[in-house]
Amino acid sequence: MLELVDYLISNWGNKVANDYIDIIENLVNQISIFPKLYPIIHTKFKIRKCVISKHNTIYYREKKGCIEIINVFDTQQHPEKTKIKK
Repeated sequence: MLELVDYLISNWGNKVANDYIDIIENLVNQISIFPKLYPIIHTKFKIRKCVISKHNTIYYREKKGCIEIINVFDTQQHPEKTKIKK
């Protein structure tokens, strides 16, 4: 996540980076209130997918009453690089 924020600051400036962080924080708050809101993409490991924008996706799961963010993925990368650890 820090790499993404550094990239946004370097290429788009602080305002874009701060706006992006606000979007992520709002989505994470929404997920914490309604953890089943987004679709399951991996049934066995109960991994869910929340699309942030056409370029970024959050992969998460509910684990012991908490939300575990598994990855914030840049969809412009090759899908095999999602690094979802089960």
